[in-house]
Amino acid sequence: MDITTDKVRSALVIGGGIAGPVTAMALQQAGIEATIFEAYDGPADEVGGGMGLAPNGFQAFDAIGVGDAIRAVSTPMNGIVLQSWNGRRLAEFGTLPGIDPTRFVIRAELFRTLREAAEARGITTVYGKRIVGASEGPAGVTARFEDGTTATADVLIGADGLRSTVRRLVDPGSPDPRFAGTAGFGAMVGACDVPPTDGMMIMAFGKRCFFAWQVMADGTGIWFVNLPVPQPLSVNQQREKGGAYWLAHLRQICEGDATPAAQMFAATDPKTMLFAGSTHTMPRDVVWSRGRMVLTGDAAHAPSSSSGQGASLAAESSVELARCLRDLPLPQALARYEELRRPRVERIIKVTARTNARKAAGPVARVVRDALLPVMFRMTKPERNAWQFRYPIDFDAPVG
Repeated sequence: MDITTDKVRSALVIGGGIAGPVTAMALQQAGIEATIFEAYDGPADEVGGGMGLAPNGFQAFDAIGVGDAIRAVSTPMNGIVLQSWNGRRLAEFGTLPGIDPTRFVIRAELFRTLREAAEARGITTVYGKRIVGASEGPAGVTARFEDGTTATADVLIGADGLRSTVRRLVDPGSPDPRFAGTAGFGAMVGACDVPPTDGMMIMAFGKRCFFAWQVMADGTGIWFVNLPVPQPLSVNQQREKGGAYWLAHLRQICEGDATPAAQMFAATDPKTMLFAGSTHTMPRDVVWSRGRMVLTGDAAHAPSSSSGQGASLAAESSVELARCLRDLPLPQALARYEELRRPRVERIIKVTARTNARKAAGPVARVVRDALLPVMFRMTKPERNAWQFRYPIDFDAPVG
């Protein structure tokens, strides 16, 4: 293959989380054969907490025909209410006209749905393949795995998340993810003694943590917590202490806040606790591609969970990358992909950084935040944020 003139016909997709299956399905739709290589020994169907899927993400999912399957396992949020620790309402956001609501999904359910959709389309996922190196040659790019095996294709795509190995192969001097100061916890509850929230997700800036909840008409509910922590906390470290420990700890942390945290925690089975680890973001100066290797999803751009855009931006980038590889020779395709994506994702990451600071505010900053937020939101028209949620993708349209 002549890298300067020929089109891509095959791809190695490294990572089987969210961006990996979406990338592989988009590539297949673009006429490019893709195989997924996942470092773990099996599917991650029990991994992670909950997340928001923004309407722009569903535009990407719909472009490859998996949107309805994901809607079936997610819960719509008709709006968001922000309140202070004492119950004072700071702001309310409804769904903007012409824009579908954001939806809440358990990460494991999203993993499973994407994996099953890829399998149904005949896409192969090879487990237990941890990439350790890559080399380029006349026949393409060859990935070397920890078990001594190799695989070769026209292009290698790093969809291996925040701790991406491919990112280091693209740029050995790549910066590390930045710790955003909080750790995530959550759960779905079968029944709780809390009034329904009428389709709204209520988010409270507590004295010592950020607590959010939504209760459906049938009494079932979901909750999540962003807990400020001094050092990064891994999912394994959370699991080692167990659900019972964290429920008791979070109950103490939330004590005194005007929220139903105590009731929600009491209705939670410790065995069903969801752990999301610490929040991190990627610095802006990440190199996205080199030669026949390119990054997508969190490997390239990871906004913190506060954005509610991580999975949605990953889906957007994965679909746009497939379109570029379909229509342009490799060097031009990767350059055009970055032109399309980098300005948008960096703008969203910048907005999210302010949200993180509000969640981890200290006593003085909390008073200032609660005083200023209502004024800020009254002065800001909701339509000004619509750019985040409108990102239509016409998959069949040619990439210029």
